[in-house]
Amino acid sequence: MRTTPRDIDALLVVRSEDEHLEFKEANRHGDFDELVDYCAAIANEGGGRIVLGVTNTPPRKVVGSTAFDTPERTVTGIYERIGMKVEFEEVAHPAGRVLIFNVPPRGKGQPVNHKGRYLMRVGDALVPMSVDQIKKILDEGKPEWELEPALTGCTAEKVVQLLDTAGFFDLLQLPYPATREGVLERFEAERLIVKQPSGLWTISNLGAILFAKKLDQFDRLARKAPRVIAYEGKDKLRTKADKPGIKGYAVGFEGLIEYVNGLVPSNEIIEQALRREVKMFPEIAVRELVANALIHQDFSETGSSVAVEVYSDRMEISNPGKPFIPPDRFIDEYQSRNERLAGLMRRLRICEEKGSGIDKVVAAAEAFQLPAPDFRVGERRFTAVLFAHLPLEEMDRNDRIRACYQHCCLRYVTNQQMTNQSLRERFHLGEDKVATASQIIAATVDAGRIKPADPAQTSTRYRSYTPYWA
Repeated sequence: MRTTPRDIDALLVVRSEDEHLEFKEANRHGDFDELVDYCAAIANEGGGRIVLGVTNTPPRKVVGSTAFDTPERTVTGIYERIGMKVEFEEVAHPAGRVLIFNVPPRGKGQPVNHKGRYLMRVGDALVPMSVDQIKKILDEGKPEWELEPALTGCTAEKVVQLLDTAGFFDLLQLPYPATREGVLERFEAERLIVKQPSGLWTISNLGAILFAKKLDQFDRLARKAPRVIAYEGKDKLRTKADKPGIKGYAVGFEGLIEYVNGLVPSNEIIEQALRREVKMFPEIAVRELVANALIHQDFSETGSSVAVEVYSDRMEISNPGKPFIPPDRFIDEYQSRNERLAGLMRRLRICEEKGSGIDKVVAAAEAFQLPAPDFRVGERRFTAVLFAHLPLEEMDRNDRIRACYQHCCLRYVTNQQMTNQSLRERFHLGEDKVATASQIIAATVDAGRIKPADPAQTSTRYRSYTPYWA
C-alpha cells in the first residue's frame, strides 16, 4: 500500500524518532554517505523508514525536499554500498515533496556495515555496535545459551531432586500439580527441561540457573552464582563478609536481596520527634539493580559472575559483559541480552516490565536525596553504583551534572519537562537557591547532556529542559 499525504500527516505527531523511524529536512541537498549510514543502522535494528522533507524536531511540519532527485539511482547506490535492497516512495504532499526510503531488516546472522562500521540506532542517534552486539547477531541461528543442556540423562526423580519445583509454582502463585508427571509437563512447556528419546530428561541452562536447589551441582554453572562481599570501609583492604549464592536465581532471589539489605548500614532520622532507622540505600533500587545484573549478564564470559560489593559509602553491583545500549539511554531505552530468561523473571515478578527498572532506581535515589547512581562500562564488566547520602555542597561537578541529566530524563519519560523548580525539589533546595539550580543546569547544558525545550524562552527561572536526545 502506497503512502498517502494523510499518512504523512499522521507521522507528524509521532512523539520522537526511534530505531525504526528517521526524519530529515533535506529540503535542498542530501548527504548520501549519511543516508547509507542510517539505512545500515535501521536494517540492523529490524528495518524501518527514513522520511525526507519533514522537520525532525516537534512540532514537525512538511517542508518539502528536492534531495536525491533521481531516487532510482540513489537506491542502486545504496545496494552497491551495503547490499540492501531499499525501496523508495515519492509522496506529493500539499506542502511539498516527501521522499521515503523503506529499509528492510538485515538477514539472520548478518550484521550490516558501511565502510567497516557496524551502526545501530539509540533513540535518534547513530552509535557503533559493541563487540557483544555484533557477536550476538553472528550467533543467531545457533542454540540459545538458555536452552543448551546443563545436565543430561536425568530421571524424573533426579529432576525433582535437583530443581526446586515447588518454588516455581509458588512464584507463579499456582497450585502444585497432583502428580510428578504434571510437574514435568509444566517444566517441559517452559523449556526448563527437555525429554530425550530414551525417556530420560535434560535440564536446560534456563532451568538450572533459575531453579537449581544448589548451583554447584551443575558444573558449568557453579561459577555463575552471585557473590556478595562487604568491606569495612571505602576500599577493599578489610573484608567483613564474602558469601557466594547457592540457589538458582529465581528461587534464591528473595534470600539474596534480604542478605544484601542486611549488610547495608542504616541511618537514624527524626521525623515529628520520632526516631527511626532508614537503610542507606533504597531497597527498591537494590532489588532492581541486582535483578538487572542477573538478567543482562553475558553468560559466555567464563570464570566470572554477578557481584554485589557493599562499602561504607556506596554499593557496587556488577555483571560480566557490556550493555547493548549506552548507559545514558538506560532510562528511555531497553534491550535485553537474555530475553528468554528476562521474560520468565518478569512473569515471576522478580523484575519490572521492560525498561522501567532503571526509572525506579533513579526515582528512588531522588526520593532518598542521594547522589545520582552511576553506570560504568569496563572492558569486560558493567557496574552500577549506588551512593550514600551526600549534601549538595559536597557533590562535585560530575555528581551534579549526572543528577541533573537523570532528573531531566526521568521527567521526560513521564511526559514532563525539567525546570529550575523541579531541580530544586530534587535537591530539596528552597526558593532562595534559584541561582544554585541555574548554575547546575547551565553546567549540564554546557556538558551537552540537556537542552532548552524552547530556545526562545529567555528567563532561566521559567525555562524548561529536555535530554539532549529528545
